[in-house]
Amino acid sequence: MSSAPKVVLATRNAHKVPEIARILSAAGTPVSLVSVADFPGVDDVEETGLTFEENALLKAHAVAAATGLPALADDSGLSVAALGGMPGVFSARWAGVHGDDAANLRLVLAQLTTVPDAARQAAFVCVAALALPDGTAWTAEGRVDGVVVRAPRGSNGFGYDPIFVPSGSSRTTAELTPDEKDAISHRGRAFRAIAAHLATLS
Repeated sequence: MSSAPKVVLATRNAHKVPEIARILSAAGTPVSLVSVADFPGVDDVEETGLTFEENALLKAHAVAAATGLPALADDSGLSVAALGGMPGVFSARWAGVHGDDAANLRLVLAQLTTVPDAARQAAFVCVAALALPDGTAWTAEGRVDGVVVRAPRGSNGFGYDPIFVPSGSSRTTAELTPDEKDAISHRGRAFRAIAAHLATLS
């Protein structure tokens, strides 16, 4: 029996590696997932795209080319109707500093202070990309609709999870267990869809 193919996850976000590994494992996809952080010579990829798909492909292609291995990447964010779809692709740096989850969350809540509960619709959107060193690539999108609540709740998630309640739930995504979150999350849906292409690597 052949060993699981090694795939590089194009992120330095420590939260994403176990989450995506868990999603792929549950989907029955045999891959050995490693972080781009394990490749010290690989530079960070600037997210210059204007869509989630553009940014995901930028990262996946660059990491596949730099490592010579299949690369997975995603770009995801929170799209708030009352903010015209923002933060969107700027979700990770909405408050000005990339990856400052607490500041980003506070800013979104401040911007929605006067928005009534009935108008706080939002969606988490994720595009996953798989790129091979030869330039072949695939993408898949996942989306979950919901609302933004007025104060953070829960400690299981990261990013905007503590203020987002998925449609049909009374709990924020930060109040869900990891398995509950994976089953409905935008990232879970995107990576389960891309898993079909990963399966062809083994």
